[in-house]
Amino acid sequence: MSIVLAVKKDDQLVIAADSQISFGGARIPYANLRPKKIRRLGDSFFASTGWGLYDDIIDDFVAGKEDIRLLDSRSIFRFFLGLWKELHERYSFVNDQCGEEKESPFGDLDSSFLIVNHSGLYQVGSDMSVTRFNQYYAIGSGGDYALGALHSLYDSALCAADIARRGVEAAIAFDTKCGGDVLLHAVSELPIGESAGS
Repeated sequence: MSIVLAVKKDDQLVIAADSQISFGGARIPYANLRPKKIRRLGDSFFASTGWGLYDDIIDDFVAGKEDIRLLDSRSIFRFFLGLWKELHERYSFVNDQCGEEKESPFGDLDSSFLIVNHSGLYQVGSDMSVTRFNQYYAIGSGGDYALGALHSLYDSALCAADIARRGVEAAIAFDTKCGGDVLLHAVSELPIGESAGS
């Protein structure tokens, strides 16, 4: 697992993650494997927690697509509807997941996603529901620790980048599945109207 979070405050919107990569019980040093936890996808930063195979699937799914726009809840939902269809038609090794607690009438991606861009901060749940947050959100195994830190720090004098950094640091300090360095990107790094896949 991992920690990925985003913070929007004043005129700043940032996304941050830890750098730890694990294979089972083994952690891989950052110098030996640079994670792609936060990627640029069109006019957005896109990140996920859960199965690492989604990195390869997403890369393959968007290859050759010239104009990917994830700029509102509806376009994000449609992107994931397309992904869901491809998961079943093109990636035959993907199993349908079902929640352990109760049966659900909906599919389960068994991963969560954060998308940030000039229009805002969006979380995509494992059931493909899209939620827009006004201030902050965190996903991954360290999410509860990070959310506590974000809630406590949000009304302080700290800027969004400093709050995000401290949120990731809280997850690293308390969750054994989080670690390494803090990776941070500001939405201001994304030019409006850029082509997909950069």
